[in-house]
Amino acid sequence: MRWRKSSYSEGENTNCVEVAFTPEVVGVRDSKNTTPQLTFPASAWRAFLATTPRP
Repeated sequence: MRWRKSSYSEGENTNCVEVAFTPEVVGVRDSKNTTPQLTFPASAWRAFLATTPRP
């Protein structure tokens, strides 16, 4: 999986979450401590994003 970090995480902000996508699952991990990783069904991730306010 290819891990991505938000552009808001640059600079002095070192508390970062990374996400990776496949058609079936989405992975979430801490950028400093890359294990363990959490995985969610892609449908659950889409439902989460649908209810999360955007900046």
